[in-house]
Amino acid sequence: MRDSGNEQIRLTDVSKTFVMHLQGGVDLPAVQDVSFVAGPGECVVLGGPSGVGKSSILKMIYGNYLADAGRIDVRDGSGSWHDIVAASPRSILRLRQHTIGYVSQFLRVIPRVSALDIVTAEARSSEADADTARGKAKDLLARLNLPERLWGLPPSTFSGGEQQRINIARGFAAHRHILLLDEPTASLDAANRCVVVDLIEERKRQGVTIIGIFHDPDVRDQVASRIIDVTAFAPGRAS
Repeated sequence: MRDSGNEQIRLTDVSKTFVMHLQGGVDLPAVQDVSFVAGPGECVVLGGPSGVGKSSILKMIYGNYLADAGRIDVRDGSGSWHDIVAASPRSILRLRQHTIGYVSQFLRVIPRVSALDIVTAEARSSEADADTARGKAKDLLARLNLPERLWGLPPSTFSGGEQQRINIARGFAAHRHILLLDEPTASLDAANRCVVVDLIEERKRQGVTIIGIFHDPDVRDQVASRIIDVTAFAPGRAS
């Protein structure tokens, strides 16, 4: 992989087909020949209608889905490049610990762990001092307007919007060079959508590379450095 100071992620001819084993092994093509780059300080938004493959692209970058073809090259903090498609599970875990963050649409955490401890644990991955990490977690929860009385409770008792705020706080608690956002504002009110916009803008100024999906047009237009229409990568499209 050639080095470039203006790139943090490069997708080259990435394709994915799902095999529907419960339907007789029918192939369901998702995307084909996905190619784009993203650099530090950018928020690249994946656009297009639902079902066109936006979330699949994010999950391939994160390593949840394995691409069938192509390369997904990401650069870590030391400047070394890694191809997610060819990487071992151990290498992908290391990249998640230090390089790639991900905020999904759903909160998945260990039961009975408090909201504050969940966010603090993520902050600890990039903060050497435990008190500093806990302070960062408290600041994020306060900024996202989660009442302090809830901080000591497990998120399983929270509403959907409250759980998503924990999800966002956890995603922004640690410093990652790459941040993937899959509909982070979908279940938030207007005030908390504004907080998320501010958090994204802060990360852009810090040089973080962000790739996101936002169905809310106001949020998308505020944070997008550019928009990539994923319908361009639809299987069977005319060349």
